[in-house]
Amino acid sequence: MNTILTLQDPEQARSFYERGWWSSDTLYMLLRAWADRTPDCFALRDTNGRLTYRAALGWVDAIAQDLHDSGLRAGDRVSVWLPSRLETALVFLACSRMGYACNTSLHRDYTCSDIVSLLQRAGSSAFFAQPGYGADASKNDIFSMLGGLSKLKKVYRLDPLKEQRSDREPETLFGSLSRVADSKLPFSANPNRLVYLAYTSGTTGQPKGVMHSDNTILANSRAMVKDWSFDRNTVVYSFSPLSHNIGIVGLAVGIAAGGEVVVHTPLDAPRMFDRVVETGATFLLGVPTHALDLLAEVRRRNMKTLGKVTAFEIGGSAVPPTLVSGLFEIGVMTQNAFGMTENHSFLYTRPDDTPEVIASTCGKPTDGMETKLWRESNPDEELPAGEVGELGVRGASLMLGYFGDQAATESSFNAHGWFMTGDLARLDAAGNVQIVGRKKDLIIRGGHNIYPAKIEDFTMRYKAVAKAAAFPVPDERLGEKVCLAVIPRPNETVAPMALLAHLNDHGLSKFDMPEYFISLEAFPLTASGKVLKRRLVEMVKEGALTPQPVRWQG
Repeated sequence: MNTILTLQDPEQARSFYERGWWSSDTLYMLLRAWADRTPDCFALRDTNGRLTYRAALGWVDAIAQDLHDSGLRAGDRVSVWLPSRLETALVFLACSRMGYACNTSLHRDYTCSDIVSLLQRAGSSAFFAQPGYGADASKNDIFSMLGGLSKLKKVYRLDPLKEQRSDREPETLFGSLSRVADSKLPFSANPNRLVYLAYTSGTTGQPKGVMHSDNTILANSRAMVKDWSFDRNTVVYSFSPLSHNIGIVGLAVGIAAGGEVVVHTPLDAPRMFDRVVETGATFLLGVPTHALDLLAEVRRRNMKTLGKVTAFEIGGSAVPPTLVSGLFEIGVMTQNAFGMTENHSFLYTRPDDTPEVIASTCGKPTDGMETKLWRESNPDEELPAGEVGELGVRGASLMLGYFGDQAATESSFNAHGWFMTGDLARLDAAGNVQIVGRKKDLIIRGGHNIYPAKIEDFTMRYKAVAKAAAFPVPDERLGEKVCLAVIPRPNETVAPMALLAHLNDHGLSKFDMPEYFISLEAFPLTASGKVLKRRLVEMVKEGALTPQPVRWQG
C-alpha cells in the first residue's frame, strides 16, 4: 500500500508504458540484472574503493537487510548527509530495492540545525552521516542533535574518507556491515513508488521536497543512453555531488548503460584532471566551471585529449561557444543540457548537432518529454515560436509532486497541466530551446526586462574572461541596474570599457549594457557549483563588494 500522496495518474502511466518511456525495471532490478550478466565488470568507484556489479549488489543487499531489520518498511524515508562517496550510491540503490525514499539532497553547506529541520520535515526513519561534515561542523555535532526526531529508527555513523587512494573493494562499509551473497530478502518490483526525495537547494526560499520514482528517473536516463550510444564500456564521471540531481542523473545513466559510475569525492577536487584521466572516464557531467578548468589544464599540459573522455554534459548556466569549440578540438562533444530537480536533464543537444546549435541552445526535449512556451504574464496562454515566454514541460520524467506540500504542487502547474519551470525561453526555427534567463533572475531596469544569460554569454566570449555573472543592484530611480562581475583568466586583466565595447560588437543592446562592473577572484557558489547570485546581491548591499560605475558611450 502506498501512503504517500503523489501525482501518479494510472491513465498517463499506461500511456508511458505503451510508448516505451517507462518499464517494469527499478534501478535495483537493473543492478541485479547486470550483476547476473556481467558480475565481474566494474559498477562503482570512488577514491577509497572500486566495486564490481557482483560486489555492489552484495553491499546493497546488506544495507537493505540491515535497514529492514531496524524496522523500516516501504515508504519510509532514508536521509544521507555525506560527501559524494560509494556509500551514498549504495544507500540510494538499497532504497530502490526496498521501496524506501532516499533523501540525498543534504548539502555540505548546510548547518546541523538545517539538517535536523529537514529530517523532521521528511519524517526520516534512517540517517547516514559522518562526523566533521557540514557548514558548522567545528562547533556542532549532528549526532548529538538527533534526540528529538521521534521517527528516526537507525543512525549510521561513517568514518570520513581516507586520504590514501585505493582501487580495491573495501572489507567493511557502514561500520560493521559486510556484503552478503544471494540475499533471500524480498525486494520491491514496483518502479512507480517514491524512491527519490530531493529538497531543492533553497537559494531563493524554503526548500521543497521533489518526489521521483524509479520510472521518472530512468525515463530520462534510458533516453540519454540511447541518444548518446552509451553501453557497458561507458565510464560516467559526475563532478556534481550525489546530493545534487545531476549526480543522481549520472548514477542512473551508468546503471542503465551497465557501465561504471565514478563518484567524485572532495579528495579528488585538487587533482580533478588527473582523476578524470586515471579512471578512464568517457562521459562527464558538470557545470561550465568544471569544463573551463579542465580545458585550461589540457592546454597548460600541451595535451591533445582529455584522457578517454568523448562527451561532456554541461548544465547550470550558459555554455560559451569558445568552450564548445575548445572541447571539440580535443575530441570531446559537448552536451548542452538543461534541467531541474523536478524534471532531470529533460533538454539536451545531440551528438549530431552543429557547434552553433550546441553553443546557442539546449537542444530538444528527450523522448517522453514535451515543451511549450507560455506568456509570462499569463501562464495559460500559449505563445508561438520566436517569442520569449515561460517554459512549460510535461512527460515521463516529471516529478510526482512536492512532498507534503499540496499548495506548492498545485501552483507549479498551469491550467493545461504543464509544469511551469520559471525559466524564460524561445524556440528557434528547428525547435531547439534557447534559455533566455530565469523569471526570478530577470533584471528590470525602469520597466525594461534585461536577461542576464545573454550578457553572460557575450561576456564569456571575451578572451580575458574566465567566468561571468550578471546580477541586479538596486537603483532609487530605475529600480535595478545591471552589475557585471567577472573572474579574469590567469595573468589577464579585464578593462571594463574594453569589455563593454566587446559586448556592443557582439550585438548587446545599449539598453541592456551593464552599469556597474567588478572583477573578482572567485564567485560564491551553490553546492552544485552554480553561481549564487543572491549572495552577490547581498554582498553589494552589505558593502562587502563595491562595484565601479561604468557607462557605455557608443
